[in-house]
Amino acid sequence: MPPLPTPEFWARRGLLSTLLEPAAWVYGQAAAARRRWITPWRAPVPVLCVGNLVAGGAGKTPVTLSLARRLRERGWRVHILSRGYGGRLAGPVSVDAARHQATDVGDEPLLLAEAAPCWVAHDRVAGAKAAVAAGAELLVLDDGFQNPTLAKDLSLVVVDGGYGFGNGRLLPAGPLREPLAEGLARADAIVLMGDDTVEISGTTGAKPVLRAQLVPENGEEVAGRSVLAFAGIGRPAKFFATLEAAGARLVARHAFPDHHRYADDELAHLRAEAERAGAMLVTTAKDWVRLPPRLREPVRVLRVTVAWDDVAALERLLAPLRHG
Repeated sequence: MPPLPTPEFWARRGLLSTLLEPAAWVYGQAAAARRRWITPWRAPVPVLCVGNLVAGGAGKTPVTLSLARRLRERGWRVHILSRGYGGRLAGPVSVDAARHQATDVGDEPLLLAEAAPCWVAHDRVAGAKAAVAAGAELLVLDDGFQNPTLAKDLSLVVVDGGYGFGNGRLLPAGPLREPLAEGLARADAIVLMGDDTVEISGTTGAKPVLRAQLVPENGEEVAGRSVLAFAGIGRPAKFFATLEAAGARLVARHAFPDHHRYADDELAHLRAEAERAGAMLVTTAKDWVRLPPRLREPVRVLRVTVAWDDVAALERLLAPLRHG
């Protein structure tokens, strides 16, 4: 089944979300039962989990990339674990950008493999064992906060400061993957991405909150330019806003569902529209790896990175992780 756009009604409570509450109750009960019944496997190396509490984009992948690079700079042999959503390979398989495409391993693992060895495995424990056998000293789990099969030593929950927890209801009545109180209780800290426009900091209790921003790495390439932007991520509006903040003049913006696989005719229409407008065709790094290689040439990528507001606080949080 292809991915669907994030429903607008997830952002606020209304009649439709109320009607879906019985289905949300069933979902919540099933997820809670799974967590109760499964005994997690503890890896012989530390496991750092980067997850979230809602469906859709919150910024997990950039945070995972940032942390993996930071930990490697500290001397760790870091390996990243991913489920490989959207890919055909169940794994465990070590991602190789030279021979794998997004249809094989998913889009996010191709990006993660730029920072550290990345393993795709639907079975998280099997992926962890394969990574450890390959020499991993620390595992960074991209997503998987709700997966109970692998024990975590440190769990960070990433929250979009402009969206928060939506209407606060469980799937499918809202975006929550589990009840808010239960998820926050298991988290060691919150990573708040962007400005806190929905006042998330008032709902996280005593949990440490690390504030961070997504900033363009190559914003000068779009500054002052006419841009036709397209994105198939959790919240495309964030990407469009980042482009405008970098000084781009958006002549059009096209939003697609998260993990969208672009057809040849869709890209042909986008290229033609950009040419008519005299605009640069720009997308995200995550979208670019999903494009058919033969059609990537005219498309530019706006790369983003995580800027941490308080690096010292981040380092204190990571400090308890120890080799072995």
